[in-house]
Amino acid sequence: MRALLSVSDKSGIVEFAQGLEALGFEIISTGGTHKTLQDARVKVVEASEVTKFPECFEGRVKTLNPFIHGGILHKRNDEAHLAQANELGVEGIDLVCVNLYPFKATIDRTDDFEEIIENIDIGGPAMVRSAAKNFESVYIVTDSTDYERVLENISNQKDGLELRRELMIKAFEHTAAYDSMIANYMNSRFNNGFGDHQFIVGKKVFDTRYGENPHQKGALYQFENFFDKHFKQLQGEASFNNLTDVNGALKIASSFGDAPAVCIVKHGNPCGFALRDNLLDSYTEALKCDSISAFGGVVAVNGIVDEALATKMNEMFLEVIMAADFTPEALELFAVKKRLKLFAQGGTCLINPQDSIDFKHIEGGFVYQESDRVSTDEVANAEQKSSATASEQEIKDLEIAWKIAALTKSNCVVYVKNSAMVAVGMGMTSRVDAAQCALKKATSMGLDVSGACMASEAFFPFRDSVDAAASAGVKAIIQPGGSVRDTEVIEAANEHGISMYFTGIRHFLH
Repeated sequence: MRALLSVSDKSGIVEFAQGLEALGFEIISTGGTHKTLQDARVKVVEASEVTKFPECFEGRVKTLNPFIHGGILHKRNDEAHLAQANELGVEGIDLVCVNLYPFKATIDRTDDFEEIIENIDIGGPAMVRSAAKNFESVYIVTDSTDYERVLENISNQKDGLELRRELMIKAFEHTAAYDSMIANYMNSRFNNGFGDHQFIVGKKVFDTRYGENPHQKGALYQFENFFDKHFKQLQGEASFNNLTDVNGALKIASSFGDAPAVCIVKHGNPCGFALRDNLLDSYTEALKCDSISAFGGVVAVNGIVDEALATKMNEMFLEVIMAADFTPEALELFAVKKRLKLFAQGGTCLINPQDSIDFKHIEGGFVYQESDRVSTDEVANAEQKSSATASEQEIKDLEIAWKIAALTKSNCVVYVKNSAMVAVGMGMTSRVDAAQCALKKATSMGLDVSGACMASEAFFPFRDSVDAAASAGVKAIIQPGGSVRDTEVIEAANEHGISMYFTGIRHFLH
């Protein structure tokens, strides 16, 4: 039996080679892997001895040779193949262990195109695909976490077909993801990221209990191993809807740096937000906005949940709590809530990966775009359009309202008072409906909106929303501007003594 080992990531490769050697494998290797194994006193044959041809063109050609690919690809159960292999002097290669040149690490490290080109693997993917194609006879190993399983399988003299099939699928995923990364990079560099094909690649983290409904399957996939690093399920099993709600709450709560912000979300929409001096006060104030909708909701806590906050949260049924972390005392209190799911990122405040791209499925395909970003200085740089000027606290409230509005379904209007959301209207077909719906909800919750600040993520097409805000006692408004009736809207603000600011940036979210 023969094994060909050629890896860029050499973690565990010596032990794997030693295990194969102990099982009677002859080890073939190339370049740096050959040296690593040789230094570890593994008996290893250089690939050039098999190919009968030296590595050439600065290592660009090493394994692209019939003695390598013939050894991998010929069918072991086909007499004609075996006869031809014997005639050509091709010996079988029964295991291929390859991981590819570190293209991702290279583009993260440098913009030198020549170096980037040299880190596009050619021989590696060819060997992976050859071995995967002939998986019924050949083990193809692309992941170091599989080394132990492969050794155990061979050692126990199992048939191995089930494992080889699993490794085959993983191998084709490996090369597909690798080629997709290269194609996306080249399109990013030369076509502004919008080439003729767009590849969206994610690595599976876990299956969800089901999709949006029980008859649908679902799973979580990740970019850049984000969830492996920053997502721990501490209690309960996540559903598809839990994860989308957590995402909405996380984006809002994490947009205030390390400030103790708390956001409550129900069915993807914020129903509570506050930013006080501590997390307990923030949660208590956030709950006041819409405690009815908060029942069974999802809460994102931009900090560590302690015993006092856990005690308060346990007063009602919550579906999910996402936090930077939880104290042991808090976890003990939550343990009695069997339906509650707890997720932590680790650390002291929430982390948003800030993906650079965004896409949405539509029937027959998907629409793809650069991600929207709410810059930290959008409110600070907003242009005052009214005679009245907002106070320092009102500027703070405008910033909170603006960020929430930008991260909430359009049409959206948000009212914030003393750093807490007191009303929100979202996903409405008209902006005035959003404004009035929010006020109606606030009234039903017994909340006083007078003195609040209001944000709209897009311009007001008419003055009616400003008139409605004035009747509720709103003191400051922030919006992008850009309507043909901006002058009328500003005049309405001046009539009511409301300060008004234009950011010049629209944040539709559909």
